[in-house]
Amino acid sequence: MLCLSNWRKLSVNILIGFWIKRDTDKCLTMADFVSPEKRSRIMRGSKSKNTKPELVVRRALQNVRRGYRLHRRDIPGRPDIAFIGLQKAIFVHGCFWHQHEKSGCPVSRKPSSNSGFWEAKFLNNKERDRRNRNALIQQGWGVLEIWECEVHSDDLEDRLSDFLR
Repeated sequence: MLCLSNWRKLSVNILIGFWIKRDTDKCLTMADFVSPEKRSRIMRGSKSKNTKPELVVRRALQNVRRGYRLHRRDIPGRPDIAFIGLQKAIFVHGCFWHQHEKSGCPVSRKPSSNSGFWEAKFLNNKERDRRNRNALIQQGWGVLEIWECEVHSDDLEDRLSDFLR
């Protein structure tokens, strides 16, 4: 049974939904408001590689017929798709995680709870994206950013082939 007098809420900068035990017996105990199985399912669902939008872009690239490399660690920003010989990189951004600023984007929303945490998270993501893009451009690379809400547009293959010329 959870006794609130023995627990205190974590700071706003940490994920809300967890409580931490005050007494420092052997370790700090965390209680989550969802079951461990459900939390595991939620965390498993957030991928950084081979996301659905990325797979759609890779399928479209099959029609363009160019060889590419995936997630190269030796390239700044570790782009989702890299054309080494052409020095071109493609980032496929999720609209939620990278906060797509296009008006009317259905996926780019900000959570209403724990706004301090999410604001800092999104600002860090956008700053990292900017640094990675600038580092690639300074090294002479061409950079294309494709947003999650744009992958099903009719002109995706045209954009890819124009970029790769």
